[in-house]
This record gives sequence, C-alpha cells and structure tokens, in this order.
Amino acid sequence: MESPAIRWLTRIFSWLVLIILFMPLVVIVIYAFNTSRDVSWPPHLATLHWFSVAWDDPTLRVAIVNSVVAGIFATILALILGSLAAFGLHRFRFFGREMISFLLVLPIALPGIVTALALAAMVDAVPFIRFGLQAIIVGHATFCVVVVYNNVIARLRRTAASTIEASMDLGADPVQTFRYVTFPQLRSALVAGGLLAFGLSFDEIVVTLYLAGNKITLPLWIYNNITRPVNLGAVYVVGSVVLLVSIIPVYIAQRLAGGETLTPGRMGGTALPTAGVGGVG
Repeated sequence: MESPAIRWLTRIFSWLVLIILFMPLVVIVIYAFNTSRDVSWPPHLATLHWFSVAWDDPTLRVAIVNSVVAGIFATILALILGSLAAFGLHRFRFFGREMISFLLVLPIALPGIVTALALAAMVDAVPFIRFGLQAIIVGHATFCVVVVYNNVIARLRRTAASTIEASMDLGADPVQTFRYVTFPQLRSALVAGGLLAFGLSFDEIVVTLYLAGNKITLPLWIYNNITRPVNLGAVYVVGSVVLLVSIIPVYIAQRLAGGETLTPGRMGGTALPTAGVGGVG
C-alpha cells in the first residue's frame, strides 16, 4: 500500500504540473482586460476596449471564416480517408500492412516545418491545386487523418467481430450491417476524431504559413499582430475567446472517446442486432 506521504507528494506534484500548464493561459485571459498597450506585470485592469477593437477588425472576421471553412472541409476529408484506412488495415491482412500504418502516422510525427515544405512543393508541382484555401484544406487533411485513424482503429480493435457475424447470420447484407451494427459502435469515435481533427486544423500555423498564399487564417492573424503593440490587446482577446470556445469540443471528444465498456447484449451503448435486422422477422 502507498504511504500517506507518497499520496500527498503525488497530489502536490500533480497540482504543480497543472499550474505550470495552465498559468500561461490564465495570464492571456488577464491581459485581455489590460488597459495598457504594454505587456507588464501586474497589468492595469480592467477594460473592455480590446474586445471592441477585435470585434471591429474586418480582417479578423475574414480570418475566422477561413479557419472555420478550412477546418470543416479538412475534417470531412480526414473522416473519410481515416475511416477507410482504419477499416482496410483492421479487416484485411496483406504484405506491407504495418508499413502503411506507420506511413499514416508519419505526417503528424514529422517536424511541422518538414511537412510544410513537402506540402508546399507538392502544391507547386500539382497544377490543379492552388495556394490558398484549397491548399490549406488538403494540407491540413494530411495530418488530421491521423487522429481520425487512431480513434477509429482503436474502436475497431475493441469491437467484437461476433456482432458483425451475428448480423450477417440474421440476414442483414453488408450495407445494413454497417448501418445498424458497425456505425453505431463507431459513432462516438468518429465524433471524437472529427472534433480533434477540427481543433488541430483550426490552430495550425506552420503548414498554413507555407500554403496560404494571399489568404489569412486566425493563427496567421495572431502571428501578424502579435508584434504590433497597437493590436496586442486584441490578440489576447482573441486568444482568450478561442481558449474558452476550444474547451467545449475537447471536453466532448474526451467524454466520447473514453471508457466505454462491453456488456452482454450491448456494445458501446448500441444494442446488438436481433431478429428484424435486415427485415428478418
């Protein structure tokens, strides 16, 4: 058994880690209400002036729209490609299977600058992809595929193959089996992977910097304004709002991705198929 001293040390260490991780985020929120343009401690509180400055900036609205559009389409591509890759690698055994799995993870494991240079060279060489929003979507999708793939294949590995066999035995065809058995078991994993993919795309800057052309996204807007004291307070406002908004999808993804157990007759909260699946009564 652990001694009381070990438990207390563990708690203290855990709180220290949390403080180190989240204190910079708290400072950003505090500086959003700073009356001074200078970054000094303690800040001079409190004002809502920077909120109005950020609200009235037309380039910020364009940047947010571009980030949202890029995130949505990159997430859709990642969901399609990541799910198909997970199904293929989980269901079939073939030569080079492990290598393909490794290559799928590689784009997010490589340094961002290397991925950005490779994607920029690809866009420059491929005539039907242009620098701008189109290139950003394709570039973001290449590493967003990883989070979707990891979520889906992890769920597939926890899914009993007998449920699919039971559905087929009851007369369901492959489409009905996917609709009534496979998809309900994967639904939460897909939602979690999609939310994480959108968040990853929304705040990506290194790849975006090389692919954006004359387009601007929210991370690029922050990057361009962080060195301008006249707009520094607005940058802290935007960072605070993005921080607060990001908590929601991250929390949902964490809740959906964790802790589902298999119980007799049910799998991941979805009832196993019974007589009546596929019209068999």
